[in-house]
Amino acid sequence: MTRAIHLIVPAPFSAISGGYIYDRRMVEGLSALGQEVRVVELAGRHPFPDEGATEAARAALAAIPEGARIVIDGLGLPAFLPLADELTRRGATALIHHPTALETGAPVGVREALKAAERVLFSACARIITTSTLTARDLPEGFGVDPARITVIEPGTDPAPRAVGSAGPGCAILSIGLLVPRKGHDVLLRALARLTDLEWSLAIAGDATRDPVHADGLRALAAELGLAQRVRFLGALPAAALDAEYARADLFALATRYEGYGMAAAEAMARGLPLAITAGGAIAEIVPEDAAVVAAVDDHTALSRAMRRPIFDKGLRAAMAEASWRAGQALPRWPDRAAAFLKALDHG
Repeated sequence: MTRAIHLIVPAPFSAISGGYIYDRRMVEGLSALGQEVRVVELAGRHPFPDEGATEAARAALAAIPEGARIVIDGLGLPAFLPLADELTRRGATALIHHPTALETGAPVGVREALKAAERVLFSACARIITTSTLTARDLPEGFGVDPARITVIEPGTDPAPRAVGSAGPGCAILSIGLLVPRKGHDVLLRALARLTDLEWSLAIAGDATRDPVHADGLRALAAELGLAQRVRFLGALPAAALDAEYARADLFALATRYEGYGMAAAEAMARGLPLAITAGGAIAEIVPEDAAVVAAVDDHTALSRAMRRPIFDKGLRAAMAEASWRAGQALPRWPDRAAAFLKALDHG
């Protein structure tokens, strides 16, 4: 009889983000491989844990039977700081999409406290599974993790129909990501504000509830820049609606400040969309040069210059789209990722 896998993750498990999508697909894939997987949802505030989060972590760990395989999503891991010795005793695995200490938007002191906590917790866990080679490279130097305990299991993609585009007029731009500072939607808006001589529209799909103040600020910024009539804030979309947005887009854009992997960009490539991105984290490593224009993080002027030609030039977009489609078809698939995850979990 196999030992059950307990995945501990901040509630709600139904949240829409790249990290939660990864977690849900792993649960599905592991279950298809005959594994018993139980999802344990943590109450409280994460990743900056309050007392409720810490108590939820303590209760969750106490309720899991001895001998079970324990996987803790990195978003909830800081709540386990008082339980670091128990994580070591029970051979827990940390699933790290990116260290929470790298989350922009929090005060420097909070991020420093998170980094100190993560250094302890990463060392306490028996193994670390990361979702990108970039994160795996960063953990030894930045957090003191033994490289021998790290396994990279990148996200998968599903086969998807090729995007058909908007058929004009103008260029329909799609950006996907939580409305939080790290995703850089403010940078994208400022970049596009310099291109009002061109015909374009922007749709931003992403949950606005994670940081409502920032989300309201983005809407105010769009109005301040005179872009309110060109920009649609779609909120968190169900899968079918998001597929429809991908299908009608002409260009995918994300001005991210940091990505542990860049799942939305991978999904765009799976559909053959040309891309305009910033080199924030791992995203620039998964997108081939001939499929995208790339600017430095936080440089809206450079991003604006980079986006001008693909917005204007349909021929260039078509060439970029072809390169994107080829790269997208070579991306790993989810069933393979689940098998690799199980191997890492059992053999390190």
